[in-house]
Amino acid sequence: MRNDTSVTEFILLGISNSEGLESMLFILFLVFYVFALLGNLLIFLTILASPNLHTPMYFFLGNLAVFDIFFPSVNSPKMMDSLVGQSRTISYQGCASQVFFYHTLGGTECFLYTLMAYDRFVAICHPMRYTIIMNHRVCTCLTVGTWVGGFVHGSILTFLIFKLPYCGPNEVDSFFCDIPVVLSLACADTSLARTVSFTNVGVIALTCFLLILTSYTRIVISILQIHSSEGRHRAFSTCSAHLTSIILVYGPVILVYLRPASSPWLDSVVQVFNNVVTPSLNPLIYTLRNKDVKLALKKALSQEAQPLGYKE
Repeated sequence: MRNDTSVTEFILLGISNSEGLESMLFILFLVFYVFALLGNLLIFLTILASPNLHTPMYFFLGNLAVFDIFFPSVNSPKMMDSLVGQSRTISYQGCASQVFFYHTLGGTECFLYTLMAYDRFVAICHPMRYTIIMNHRVCTCLTVGTWVGGFVHGSILTFLIFKLPYCGPNEVDSFFCDIPVVLSLACADTSLARTVSFTNVGVIALTCFLLILTSYTRIVISILQIHSSEGRHRAFSTCSAHLTSIILVYGPVILVYLRPASSPWLDSVVQVFNNVVTPSLNPLIYTLRNKDVKLALKKALSQEAQPLGYKE
């Protein structure tokens, strides 16, 4: 993958306009990062340990929890390391790894949210055939396909970016290596790489978004045909958490990758939100708005605490 280049490392300039706020930002990001790790790990273990949650919906939610453990771990440790005054340099291979894992997981996320929307569509629009359509084999194959698709997506983008020569300068105007900021440092024509990366990210994001929109359009039509207000409320409540997560995911993608002009400050804010904040919010979104997960979580915690209680 590596082309003939004189650059062996890059310097991460960090978050724009954050001078003097390093200590506060470090504490803030550390809290979000730890909460993301512990919250998503708790959701994953709860789903794993609760037989009543062994359904397609929670199978996909478990995969999302695993994703939300991996995704902030790509860039957050290095970002927090630089905030406390440690080295801001990152090796050439480390920079390539950040681009690869960031976009591999980003592609996987888009595919996974699309699967979750399709699962809700089948559950609400075809409830009698739900267990037949979304059987264990189908769910497993679809989930493996999301991770493989993300891997292919990340591999293509990483190859395009790092086959270009980098002969200096080596200052990355961000807190991690990503396509727009790394391409600006290349010593060759980047038009092909920019076009393909923009198209690749855009096609995947737009295709997934349209499929999600189609699924939820059909879902809304089906829900409006339910005569019982309680039934309509129950159907909407099963989708509300997923819709909230989709808004949090697609907002940053549109703001960073699918707009013509670049703003370093806005890019930093959006990327921090996407990297650190969103993965920490998903556990709250899916536990506070999901009775099954809350009940399973309470049951798991009570069983864990029971041996410590007094028994007569």
